[in-house]
Parts: sequence; structure tokens; C-alpha cells
Amino acid sequence: MDYPTAEREQTTAPSKGAVRAGAHPVQLSIFWRLALGSLAIIVVMAGVNLYALIQIRQLTALSTELVSYHYPAIETAKRLTTNLYTQLRSEKKYLAVRDAVFLRDFDEEAEEFQRAVTALQNQETSSDGQRLLKDTALLHKEYRGVFVGVADRRTGLVPKRAADYERRRDALIAQMTGTLDSYISLHEARVSTGVNDSRTRAAQAEAVTQQLVIAALFLGLGLAGIASYSILHPLRRLQEHIRQIGQGKFGASVDVAAPSDLRELVETVNWMGKKLQELDDMKAEFLAHISHELRTPLASIREGTQLLLDEIPGPLSQEQRATLGIMTDSSQRLIRLISTLLDLSKMEAGMMEYRIVPTDLKRVVEGSVNKVRLLAEGKHIQILTEAPSKRLWVPMDGARIEQVLDNLLSNALKFSPEGAAVSLRMEPDPKVGVVRISVLDTGPGIPPEDLPHIFERFYQGRMQAKNAVAGSGLGLALAKKVVEAHGGRIRVKSDFGKGTTVEFTLPLTRSSEPV
Repeated sequence: MDYPTAEREQTTAPSKGAVRAGAHPVQLSIFWRLALGSLAIIVVMAGVNLYALIQIRQLTALSTELVSYHYPAIETAKRLTTNLYTQLRSEKKYLAVRDAVFLRDFDEEAEEFQRAVTALQNQETSSDGQRLLKDTALLHKEYRGVFVGVADRRTGLVPKRAADYERRRDALIAQMTGTLDSYISLHEARVSTGVNDSRTRAAQAEAVTQQLVIAALFLGLGLAGIASYSILHPLRRLQEHIRQIGQGKFGASVDVAAPSDLRELVETVNWMGKKLQELDDMKAEFLAHISHELRTPLASIREGTQLLLDEIPGPLSQEQRATLGIMTDSSQRLIRLISTLLDLSKMEAGMMEYRIVPTDLKRVVEGSVNKVRLLAEGKHIQILTEAPSKRLWVPMDGARIEQVLDNLLSNALKFSPEGAAVSLRMEPDPKVGVVRISVLDTGPGIPPEDLPHIFERFYQGRMQAKNAVAGSGLGLALAKKVVEAHGGRIRVKSDFGKGTTVEFTLPLTRSSEPV
């Protein structure tokens, strides 16, 4: 037997150069996407930390100014006031007893006072403070000069002059203490202003830092989400495509913008799908041709067997007739299998022609039920038909829909136990514009792991009917092709251990698209 040959392309995997030769724009690799995303998050957090550090430094500088400048100035000014009163006491003692010890104490205290005022002038930064300290120094110099003039007298002052001296001295002391109090108030006001400013800055820094941290958190989550999506989205698309390849859908290719690391994987998967499609096409072509070649000899075997059963060459014994009956049944099953293979090949190649005309669906259903009635009676199974009372005209190819019903009813009878019932329902739905045809059985059901594969060619599942001839696994695949060619859908619902329902829909009006 001669088989058609097909040129086979080289099946080696595509090289990296071939993979990268596509028209896709250059995409960042996964490493750089993660690195740039992490760098952006680090930069944002570094900005937040830098702002917080600047605020902390400002608060630290303010605290340092309070501790090293204002507070020491206030304490020194208070000591100057105390020192001033100490000088006053030493002065009064000397004028009272004219003891040189008290004069020496006054001089030492006055020198200490001058040194302290000079030190304050050197560290004072404000003009108001400098003015007050300068006035204090001048007043003290005047006070000291007045006292020295009185102290150089060998005799005491007359009462009138003593009273004038004391008034002048007390006025100078009052002016100096007033000036020092003003200086203290000046620094205390600055301390109060600094503390309030520190509190305001601290509260503002806390609020801004919280806002920046929240913004950085959302920005970080956003950047992480974008980086993750740009990596996971192509992987999910690729996973879905691989799942479709596993379901036998080889023709389509996935086209998704992916990182350069994944681009080669995407191209390799597309190449694998293309090669699997080529192999599937070769297999379908081989099956179609070999099926076509087998039909003629099988038809000859069937006709020859029938002639022998009709005893045209001569009479047969009982054993010979039984053997010929087995041969006839086997040849009929092979012819049906080959016809189904040819039909599937034509459907997949788009060469199947359908004669879609308004057809009475009830008549088609009755014809299919009559075909399997003997099989049902042999197993004592009752076939229950639920249909509208009127005729139901549906645009369809009656022969092909009858073929679908034959397969569904045969499967239902095959897996139903003896004495059970099989239901066939027709439910028109004018609102949706479809008619639903359902075949229900009470067999063992279909395991959940087999449900996704039942429409695949040659798939027979793990559950097999007892005392039944094994099927070909083509009936449901052919039914799906025929129903979808009519613009309908087919699905299976099964409760494992309770039964199975196969439902398909047909449109009540003919589609404008060519079939």
C-alpha cells in the first residue's frame, strides 16, 4: 500500500540568535527589573531618612544653642547680680570700719564682675544684648569710680554728702540690676521662643515624616507590584498556552511582551507548539489516508461474509455461521470506526460539508431512539423522551445531528446498569434563541480527573462498562465538532457514582456565517 509522504522540517530547537531575531522591542531582564525596582524603593526610603536626619540636626542645633549659649548667659547674669550685691556689702563694711580687708574684697569682687561682663560681651551675638552689657559695664565703672573717690578720703563724709553719695550709689546699683534683669529677660524670651519653635518643628517633622513613610510605602508596594506583574503576567500567559498545548490546541502561538530572560522561553514554547501541530497534521493525514485505503478491503470482506451467510456458495454448519457472524460484526465495527476517523479528519481540515436546512428535530430524535431500541431492550433499559407536543423545526444537518444523538445514546446505554432508565430531553428557549438537547443516564458517572479530557480523540477514561466492547474514544470528539459547526455548544455534567448528563445546544435560527 502506498502512503502519501510529507516533508519533515528539521525539528531541532531554535537557536538563541533565531529567538532574538524577532521584531519584539528589547525588554529588561528579570534581574534588572528587580534591581531597578529595589533601587527606586531604596532611593525613596533614603529621601525619607535624609529629611528626618535634617530635621533632627536642626533640633539638635537648637538644643545645643539653648544649652551652650542661652542658659549659661542667664546663669552668668544672675551671678553678676549676686556679685553686685556682694560688692555693695563690702563697700558698706569698709565705709563703716575703714578696714583694708573689706576694701580688698570689694576690689576683687569688682574685678570678677568686670571679667564676667567682658566674657558675656565676647559671646553675645545680639545687638540688644551687647547694648545692655555695655550699659552695665559703664554703670559699674561709674559706680566703682564713685566708691574709690569716697574711699580715698581719710575722714568720713558729712551727713549731707553721705546722703548724696548713697542716693547716687543706690541709683547706679538699681540701674545695673535693672539692666541685668533686662538681659536675663531677653535670653529667657529667646529660650521660650526656641522651645516653642522646637516643638513646632518636631510636630511638623513628625507629620511630614509620617506622610513620607506612608507615601514611600505605597510607592514601594506600587513599584513591587509593577515589577511582579511584568514578570508574572508573561508567565501566566505562557502557562495558559502550555495548558492549551496539553489539551491538543497546538496551532495558536502566544505573543506577549516578556523580559529578555523569558523571551527565549516564549519563543521555544511557540516553536514546540508549531512542531506539535505539524506532527498532529501528519498524524491526521496518515489516519485519513489509511482509513480510506482500508474501507475498500473491509467492504469486500463484509460483502463476502454476507454472501457466505446467505449460503449462496453452499450450505453452512452452525459453527461456520457463528464464525461468519463474528466476522460480520467486527467488519461493521471497523467500517464505522474508519468512517468516524474520516469524518473527523474532514472536520479538522475544514472540508466537511453540511446541508443545513430546517429539519424536524423530533423526527431526528425518534430515528436515533429507534436505532438503539433493540440494544436498550436487551439490557431492559427504558428510554424516556421529553419533547414539546408540536414539531420543532431547527436549521441543521439532520444526518450529522442524528449521528451525534446515536453516539450519546449509545454511551448512555453502554454505561447504564440493567433495568435503569435513560432520559432524552428537548427544551426550546426562544428568549435565548436555542434548543437544549440533554441525554441523562444513571451509570457510574465520570471521575473528575477525566472530565477535562472526554472530548479528546481516542480518550476513553478510566471507567469502562462491564461486559461491553471497548469503544474507540471518537464519539464525543466527533459530536463536539458537529455541534460547534452548527454554532452550538456541548458540555458534560457528571456526579461520580450517580450518573452523567450530556447537554448540547443548537440555535433556533440559522447563523449568517458559512459553515
